[in-house]
Amino acid sequence: MDVTALLTLIIGIAVLGLLLVVGLVGTTLGRRKARGGTDVIASPAAPAGETATPEAPVVPAEPQLDKPEGTASRLVRLRQRLAGSQSGLGRGLLALLSRDRLDEDTWEDIEDLLLTADIGVAPTQQLVERLRTRLRVEGGEAAPVRAVLREELINLVDPSMDRRLSITGADGKPGVVLVVGVNGAGKTTTVGKISRILVAQEKSVVLGAADTFRAAAVDQLATWGERVGVPVIRGAENGDPASVAFEAAKAAVDGGYDVVLVDTAGRLQNKAGLMDELGKVKRVIEKQAPVTEVLLVLDATTGQNGMIQARVFSEVVDVTGIVLTKLDGSAKGGIVVAVQKELGVPVKLVGLGEGPDDLAPFEPEAFVDALLG
Repeated sequence: MDVTALLTLIIGIAVLGLLLVVGLVGTTLGRRKARGGTDVIASPAAPAGETATPEAPVVPAEPQLDKPEGTASRLVRLRQRLAGSQSGLGRGLLALLSRDRLDEDTWEDIEDLLLTADIGVAPTQQLVERLRTRLRVEGGEAAPVRAVLREELINLVDPSMDRRLSITGADGKPGVVLVVGVNGAGKTTTVGKISRILVAQEKSVVLGAADTFRAAAVDQLATWGERVGVPVIRGAENGDPASVAFEAAKAAVDGGYDVVLVDTAGRLQNKAGLMDELGKVKRVIEKQAPVTEVLLVLDATTGQNGMIQARVFSEVVDVTGIVLTKLDGSAKGGIVVAVQKELGVPVKLVGLGEGPDDLAPFEPEAFVDALLG
């Protein structure tokens, strides 16, 4: 091979190598993002004669929040469920009162039925005496019997009590709802369900996870908050409950929220310890905003045990309203009457199931109609 051919071959190889290097550099630059040099997938080249459009940034999707059920539809559904679980008491009373002859044995059977339904001794005696008097005067036909029983049961449940939740603070402060009760009554779940009711009413809410002795309770409340987009203030496990309650109230005040709901510990080792703990929680909250409502959560299936709990908590803290949970699982709806008579405060909310919206305002007339079927 002559010198000229050899030089031509060398130059050709050099040019080819240079083209390869240029191509690799161009590809690398096309796969580098100017800001920070982060690797990205290169956009496909635009067709000839068109201008390439910059790739739109990826925006993370908004979390999908639950839409709580409105109060009206919740009440309709819960009335139906209540009627299915409580009508045994009403049917039993109507059957006894509709007998041809209301002798002493029959009245004793009526008393036994009412006591079995956890209405309590004093309210039972009051109701029986009223029924005796009215049926003696008005007769014992089926229609009057039902009408008389309905009126007297409604009077016993007392529709005159104010059952509204006090969630409005004064002077621009948020309303503060302190939720108390023993562990296992459904306290934390009730706090979550109340938050859903308030969100459905377009209220802004802060939750305080002050039951710091149960990590499961704190996590459970955090889940409720995430589902409806409500912030949850939590502290260290086994930390000071009063500190968490204070921070929750402060967050509500500073953020201009409407309501703060505070879940508390439900230990009942001794009354003195409970009093000290709840008293401290309430005192530190009121450094930020006054407590407007103290709700006592009771399990409706516990009967007289629930009444004992009610007495203890009423001595420890100023209870302003009662929440009865698990009313769907028992025909012992008389605890509504018993606990109101015992504490002198109204049942404000009832829970009738496990669903997130299975909590509704208590309505005396609807409750009695459900009892009578």
